[in-house]
Amino acid sequence: MKEALLYEKLDKSLVHCYLCSHHCKIADQGFGFCGVRQNLEGTLYTHAYGNVISAQVDPIEKKPLYHFLPGSSSFSIATRGCNFRCGFCQNWEISQQSFKDGSSSLGEEELSPSDIVEEALKNDCKSIAYTYTEPTIFFEYAYETARLAKEKGLRNIFVTNGYMTKECLIMIKPYLDAANVDLKFFNDASYKKICLGSLSPVLDSIRLMKELGIWIEITTLLIPGENDSDVELSGIARFISGVDKGIPWHISRFHPDYKFSEYPVTPQESLKKAYSIGREAGLDFIYIGNVSGWGSDTACPACKKRLIRRDYFNILEYNIKESRCIYCRERLPGEF
Repeated sequence: MKEALLYEKLDKSLVHCYLCSHHCKIADQGFGFCGVRQNLEGTLYTHAYGNVISAQVDPIEKKPLYHFLPGSSSFSIATRGCNFRCGFCQNWEISQQSFKDGSSSLGEEELSPSDIVEEALKNDCKSIAYTYTEPTIFFEYAYETARLAKEKGLRNIFVTNGYMTKECLIMIKPYLDAANVDLKFFNDASYKKICLGSLSPVLDSIRLMKELGIWIEITTLLIPGENDSDVELSGIARFISGVDKGIPWHISRFHPDYKFSEYPVTPQESLKKAYSIGREAGLDFIYIGNVSGWGSDTACPACKKRLIRRDYFNILEYNIKESRCIYCRERLPGEF
C-alpha cells in the first residue's frame, strides 16, 4: 500500500478523496467507490500501487490513437478496479474487481515504476499506456511511472473514462502527452443508470485536456438502443466539433459482453449513420472501429487524398512527412 494523493482529512477520521468526480467521503476502514482506495485511521491509502494485473506491448492504434505516433508500440499496463460500473465493459473481469473482498492477488505481478519504464524501453516502445482499466484509480502508480518515463524520452497515454477531477489532470499534465477518452453517452440519465457516473465531469475533462495541451482522441462504443439515436449522436458530434473539429472521433462497433450479453452487434447501417452525423457536424477525422474493410484510413482534410491506409491495427500505407500531407503540405493535427 501507498499513501494516496489528492485527498484531505476531515473530522472523526473521515477523508475526502477528490481524485475522481465521485468525491467520496470515506469512513475509517472504508473504501472509495473504486474499491482501491481505503481509509485507515484517517489516512487514505491505495492498494493498486505496484500491483499490475495486465502488462503487454500493443500497437498504439489499439488504444485507439490514430494521430499520435502511428505505427509505434506502446507498453500497456493496468491494475484492477474502476470508478464506473458499465454493464458493457469489455475488460470487466479485471475492471470490476476490487480490494474490498480481501483477495490479495488475481494473478497480479509486482512491478515498480522503474521496472515498467525498463520493460517499455527493452521492447522498443515509444510510450507507456495506462489502460484496460481506469488509470485514474491507480493514479499514484501512473503518476510516478509517467515522471520516470518522461525522463527517459517515453510518452505517456491515458485510456480513460474522463471521470477525473481538475486537480488530477493539472497534476499529471506535465507528464501526460495524450489520452483517448470514452464519451459513452450524451445523456446524463444513461451515465447514471449504466455507469453510475454522470456526463458533465467527462465533458469538463475533455475541455480541460484540450486547454492543457494534452492530445485527445475520443471513442464512443455504439450500443444498439442505448446511444445510437440521431439526437444522441448529433450531441456527441457537435460537442467534439465545438471543442476542436480536428479531434478524431472513434465510433466503435459493439459486441455483446458482460451484462449486455443479450444485445445485438451494432449494425453496419448504424455505424454509417454515425459517420455521416459526424461529417455533418464538421469533424475532420472519424474512424470506425471493430470492423474490417472501411472506416480506418486517414485522409487529408484539405486535398482529401488518403494519407494512412490501415487494416485494423496495421499500417499498410503512409503518406505523411513532418506531420504534413505529402501531396498538398496541409499540417495534420496530432503527432506523426
